[in-house]
Amino acid sequence: MQIRAAVLSRALAPGARLPATRALAARLGAARASVVAAYEQLLAEGYITGRVGSGTYVSTDLPEPLAGAAARRRTPRRSAPPPVPAQSLAEFAPSTAQADERPFNTGRTLIDARTAEVWRKLTHRAVRALGPEHLGYADPRGTPELRRAIADYLQAARGVRCDAEQIVVTAGTQQAVDLAIRVLLAPGEEVWVEDPGYFLTHRQLALARAALRPIPVDGEGLDVAHGIAAAPQARAVFVTPSHQFPTGVVLSMARRLALIAWAQRVDAFIVEDDYASEFRYSGRPLAALQGLDGGDRVIYIGTFNKALFPGLRMGYAVVPPALLSGFLAARYLLDRQPPSLNQAVVTAFMEQGHLAAHIRRVRLVYRDQRDALAEVLTRHAGDALRVTVPDQGMHLVADLRGGLDDRVIEAAALRSGIVVRAMSRLYLAAPRRSALMLGFSGFPHSLIVPAAARLGRLVARMTERPTPRLSQHLRDLVSE
Repeated sequence: MQIRAAVLSRALAPGARLPATRALAARLGAARASVVAAYEQLLAEGYITGRVGSGTYVSTDLPEPLAGAAARRRTPRRSAPPPVPAQSLAEFAPSTAQADERPFNTGRTLIDARTAEVWRKLTHRAVRALGPEHLGYADPRGTPELRRAIADYLQAARGVRCDAEQIVVTAGTQQAVDLAIRVLLAPGEEVWVEDPGYFLTHRQLALARAALRPIPVDGEGLDVAHGIAAAPQARAVFVTPSHQFPTGVVLSMARRLALIAWAQRVDAFIVEDDYASEFRYSGRPLAALQGLDGGDRVIYIGTFNKALFPGLRMGYAVVPPALLSGFLAARYLLDRQPPSLNQAVVTAFMEQGHLAAHIRRVRLVYRDQRDALAEVLTRHAGDALRVTVPDQGMHLVADLRGGLDDRVIEAAALRSGIVVRAMSRLYLAAPRRSALMLGFSGFPHSLIVPAAARLGRLVARMTERPTPRLSQHLRDLVSE
């Protein structure tokens, strides 16, 4: 508004008399009602004052910083550096953009027409039935109906031992991990992490100033004996036992039992991230750690964002009774409660059997996509790659041969319109493995085949003709 700007810039001095509304409307060719409304807004904001029988005047008690704000904005000045916490957070930005829709980015899903139609109908029904339960704040754990549905589902599908009171609905595994860190760890306390492991968990723990103790992963998963030798009194361990991220191996039963025994012996806690347990393509999965332990030492974390779609932003944690009050307080302070309307849709989707049916259908689709990616990639890359076909999960790992650097291939593939992730970036202390992570769950067969062929040929060419100039150019891209 011009009058406000004139007051701020001191073009209208404090105490200056303003024209009557009728006169100003005539001068501007505007409706008097518009001028009256503008004056009332300026009065409410304190820029002008009215004197009965005298008129309207510019306020005389505006503070100097406000009055001079507009002039100062016109004067360019060097911005101050951001606070230290802001700088620290910026250092933990993701190294890859998971929002990229190009193959073979990880973390993407597909839904078929049947699921999409059911979801639309249930959403419309929830909106039409919008009731008083959505008009106020509710239990930070989530609705009782959804928590009962989750408890029933986990007991049947994963052997988790819990009741609805132990379920806390979250925005996904990342929020659940954040809550677990807040509840379990004080700054400086030791925690085991998988090496290699999920980079966001590593970064969340580093931001919390926990003392990370990287524990190597081999063909049987987390090396528990190494962890006991390296940090026997650690407070917690963060582990992905059903499908280790990123290698894809399964934590063996012997190590599961050893891990639980250690946690019980030293009063440590296990944070079990079961992010993709729904997608197993052969045989039955091993029982969840939480079910083996009985629920005293394990926080079990799962998500609907992988089973359905990441845009849903909904997951859950099964919390031991001893930690429940602290977990709920942290959940409340962090985000008050999960969105009730989304919970109503998910509850109906589960109770009517749609989730189980969706998982059965999409599991077959993902298995076909996995096999197509492995076959085409192997055929076109030849001996340059060794592809590991996983029994579970949503991505596969392809080891590079011939001394190729996975970060160099990552950069070259991106220039060709293909997103792969260099696995070597996910190591902390263990010897780095030069391999590519390729997501197959979010891309139809028709897109996977040509993209895999293009990637395979690219890797084969770089293996056969590794010219120093090209190699150096790509390394320069990586380092930028």
